[in-house]
Amino acid sequence: MSSFSAAEEPKQVVQTAQKFSRTIELKQELDYLLFLPKDYDAERADGWPMILFLHGAGERGNDLERVKVHGPPKQVESDPDFPFVLVSPQCPKNETWDVAELNGLLDEILSKHNIDTDRIYLTGLSMGGFGTWSLGISNPERFAAIAPICGGGERLSVVLAAGSRKDALKKLPVWAFHGGKDPVVPLAESESMIDAMKRVGAEDVKLTIYPEAGHDSWTKTYKDPEFYSWLLQQKR
Repeated sequence: MSSFSAAEEPKQVVQTAQKFSRTIELKQELDYLLFLPKDYDAERADGWPMILFLHGAGERGNDLERVKVHGPPKQVESDPDFPFVLVSPQCPKNETWDVAELNGLLDEILSKHNIDTDRIYLTGLSMGGFGTWSLGISNPERFAAIAPICGGGERLSVVLAAGSRKDALKKLPVWAFHGGKDPVVPLAESESMIDAMKRVGAEDVKLTIYPEAGHDSWTKTYKDPEFYSWLLQQKR
């Protein structure tokens, strides 16, 4: 016999299905450096290979000179024979790399310049290494290869990928780099992402560890001609 009186009967719990939807206006804006090879030809039939470079947290702001401190933007200042179109955006102060903005920038570059869409390469260091993982695993179909340096990412975004994105991830070449004694971004961050790529069936993935290096694992990487040779060997 129930111990509840009529007035004390518990109310029936009812959950109803709902949907949230809204349309918003989105403004995207990024300053960036653009380098074109000295023999760049806007009419060349096969287009030009391109590198999208993402800098680290220390180069954020509204002064594009800061973007030239490390990596390919620093190299092209003294290397007119650099064989890639190089696009180096600057992340605004107190922000991190936004995938939607980077995709918008990439769309604009492709609309304005003669780029070989089968030879677009993505690389970045530290915060830019995280951005490289994020953009690369969100839109793997856009890139011929990615090279994240001392970065990390969302492992679940890889291991739970399905359908066409999973197929594209399996085909995406990855060469990651990390210092063995990195006190800022632990080596485990890169190891975890490489392991996740292997778990979805990616075969062309590798991690180079500099055993004695700290956070700066980018200087040695970007100075190595083999790095750029490897990029040029990759085609979507």
